[in-house]
Amino acid sequence: MHRTTLGDFELTILSDGNCYIDGGTMFGIIPKTMWEKRITPDERNTIPLATNSLLVRTGRQNVLIETGIGNKLSEKSQAIYRHQALLMKSFEQAGISPDEIDIVINTHLHFDHCGWNTHYKNGKPVATFPRATYYVQEGELQHAHEQHERDRVSYMTDNYDPLVNSGQMKLLKGDAEIVPGISVKVYPGHTRDMQAVMVESGGEVAAYPSDLVSDAKHLDPTWTLGYDLYPLESIANKHRFYEVAVPQQWLVVFTHDHELPWAYLDVGEKGRPVARPIQRKVG
Repeated sequence: MHRTTLGDFELTILSDGNCYIDGGTMFGIIPKTMWEKRITPDERNTIPLATNSLLVRTGRQNVLIETGIGNKLSEKSQAIYRHQALLMKSFEQAGISPDEIDIVINTHLHFDHCGWNTHYKNGKPVATFPRATYYVQEGELQHAHEQHERDRVSYMTDNYDPLVNSGQMKLLKGDAEIVPGISVKVYPGHTRDMQAVMVESGGEVAAYPSDLVSDAKHLDPTWTLGYDLYPLESIANKHRFYEVAVPQQWLVVFTHDHELPWAYLDVGEKGRPVARPIQRKVG
C-alpha cells in the first residue's frame, strides 16, 4: 500500500481497483496520435483508470476522500467498465473498518467517485460508513438531480439521495473547513461545483484535486477531459491550482492514475508541470 505522513497526519491510498474507459473520452480534443504516446489503449480503445481514495488519519478522526465505483453497477455497465470493486478489500489491507470512518468527502457525485457511499442491503441502499458524516457541494447535488442529457449517465441517485434524505450527507455552499486541517475548495470545470480537498498539517499540504488533474498524464493545463462540462474553466483553474501547488510543493493525489497515485509537481523544460514521485512507503 502507498502510505506516508504529512505533519501529524497519516495518509494512505486506498483503491477500488481499476476500471476501463474509452481513451478518446479521457483526452477530449487531444488527438490519439498524441495521447497514445503517454498511454497505450487496448483493442477496444480503452485505457485503465484507477479509482484512488485517500484515507487521512488525523489522530482524532478518520477521513475518507472519495469512495470509488462501488458494487451497484448494472450488468451492462459492469461489462463496459470491467470494474473490480476492491475498496472493502483495500480497507482490510489498511487495517481499518468502514465503521471507523468519521467523515466522507465526495469531490463530486459522478458514479466513479461516490459509489461506495452506499451498498445494497435487502435490496435497499444503506450507508457503507454508518458513523460518518458525508460532505458534498449543494450545487453538485442540484446538478445531479437536473439529469441533463449531456451527463445524466454519470449520476446514480442511490449513491447519495438516501444519505441526503437521512441527513447524513451535509451540503456545502462554497469553500469550507470540514475539520481542523482538512478543507475543500471549489474548482469549476469538470462540473460547476466540483471541489478539491486540501489536507494540511505541520506546515505541509496535500491536495486531492479530483478530475481537475485526474492523473499525471493530464498535467498539461490544456489536456482536459472529454467529460469536462466547462473545459475553458478547467484550463483556467488548473493554472490557478498550479500557481500555488508547484511553488509550495503540495503533495498532489491523483484520483485516476493507476501507476502514480501521488507526486510533487515541478516545472518542466517546456514550462509545464511535471510529476516528481515520492519514495514509496509500504505499510
